[in-house]
Amino acid sequence: MMEVKAVIRPNKLAALRTALLETPGFPGMTVTKVEGCSAPSRTGKSNIKDELTDYSSKVKIEIVCNDEIAPVLMDRIVTICQTGQIGDGVVWCTEVPKAFFIAKSTP
Repeated sequence: MMEVKAVIRPNKLAALRTALLETPGFPGMTVTKVEGCSAPSRTGKSNIKDELTDYSSKVKIEIVCNDEIAPVLMDRIVTICQTGQIGDGVVWCTEVPKAFFIAKSTP
């Protein structure tokens, strides 16, 4: 199993959710509000005040899925969420050695 994680712009969440729900094998996702900033070398910040106050709201997506669908989900996230500007976000994937669904057992 794999875990696909992404940090994206909040205004892209609705379109991403729609696209992922249409993806065969999509297992669901967890969404968290987060804040972040880019590295100063990428944004050209010229002073410490700019560097310390440039946090912006983002959304973090986490999806635990089968190995086969992980690249499909990553590609879809990039395609839907990119605007071509610095700060669009980041997508990465890590291996999950073991996962269980928590469900109510039947008596």
